[in-house]
Amino acid sequence: MTQPAIFHAVWTALGGDVDECQRVTLTTEGALPSAYRVTELASASMAAVALSIAKLRALSSGKSIETVEVDRRLASFWFSSSLRPSGWQVPSLWDAVAGDYRTKDGWIRLHTNAPHHRLAAERILGAHADKPSMAKAVALWDKLALESTIVEAAGCAAQMRSPEQWSQHPQGRAVADEPLIHIDRRASVNVSPHAVDPARPLAGIKVLDLTRVLAGPIATRCLAAYGAQVLRIDSPDWNEPGVVPEVTLGKRLVRMNLRDPAALQTFKQLLASADVIVHGYRADALQNLGLGSAVRQQINPHLIDISLNAYGWTGPWRNRRGFDSLVQMSSGIAHTGMQQAHAQQPVPLAVQALDHATGYLMAAAAIVGITERWHSSTALHARLSLARTAQLLLDSGLQGRCPVFAVEAQADTASALEHTAWGEARRLAWPIRIKGCEAQWTLPAHELGSDTAHW
Repeated sequence: MTQPAIFHAVWTALGGDVDECQRVTLTTEGALPSAYRVTELASASMAAVALSIAKLRALSSGKSIETVEVDRRLASFWFSSSLRPSGWQVPSLWDAVAGDYRTKDGWIRLHTNAPHHRLAAERILGAHADKPSMAKAVALWDKLALESTIVEAAGCAAQMRSPEQWSQHPQGRAVADEPLIHIDRRASVNVSPHAVDPARPLAGIKVLDLTRVLAGPIATRCLAAYGAQVLRIDSPDWNEPGVVPEVTLGKRLVRMNLRDPAALQTFKQLLASADVIVHGYRADALQNLGLGSAVRQQINPHLIDISLNAYGWTGPWRNRRGFDSLVQMSSGIAHTGMQQAHAQQPVPLAVQALDHATGYLMAAAAIVGITERWHSSTALHARLSLARTAQLLLDSGLQGRCPVFAVEAQADTASALEHTAWGEARRLAWPIRIKGCEAQWTLPAHELGSDTAHW
């Protein structure tokens, strides 16, 4: 199958040679139904993981890069969900009033999954038990005024813009000028190369995970699949019941209040011995905790630092709260979906492709960083954003007509049972095939805060 342009863009953004893309074979014709090239994005981002693992194994062995495979259909399905519970159900991902609403002059999306984000919206719109009641309150507002007011109240909302409106918006222009992945490198002296187990190439790597819904946890779940020891840190009051069973696979899960001096000191000790930190706070959040980039480098000069935000790292919205569904509204994706479907309301992508793709790109960046540190004595810092991944999708153009994938079948599910904290389940088969290097998770999905703060 011909290599998609998206994959070339992704791999070169990671610093790879475009000729290396030929070491990846993409299988299975067809695509998810979508206005945009979601299946190309899914297969490209997972191919970047596969190729980065293959390159790490090759450099450690002195051999050439082996050919790897990515099943485009399974990759697309993983962009929806991977968990198949047996006799139980995952709670709904969405809060009762989260969703799209018509304003006096257009559409707006409210993101209220976190209790404090719902309270912020209700301070503006009043308390409402359901969407019909909330819709009446939203209908009295202009979309820009409501978006601005909720954001100023520390809530999360996004009016629907067209791609053209986004391209003319100050934040849209800023994002379009950014690289897909900001990569900085610094010298990391006295780092001895590790022996790489070709079957578990990330074994021995310690990853601190300071991420929440959804891209960051996908990144660290992917790193755990290839042997990394992942320690996820959550605040004492955070929960995401609709997501935890999906993304905690393979991780140890700790609660810490980093505003508490004792907890902060424990965190700094963990950071000092970590290989990778993955964080998804707003651009200024760690700085406000006294854990800015300079402090992290001082604590651990060899640290590979992978960071994520919603709306990009430059421009007036660089510190704005955001999620995949909001970025789809802001950037014009939902508007195009509405036009293509001849619908009367926003039509987002069928999957949260910005989250998933950015998550796998974060994982690939971490693996590239591990490879470079071992073989070039450099420490990599990569910054990604949902908005810049959205721009990649926008730039790739509309999908056009193509065969739709066959529906999921029993053969698409792995045979092993996963004994989660909520009951037994199975996972979809992993889309990546690397000879002698199978994805394996040593821990099942379990509740946040179940573990203790040590490696």
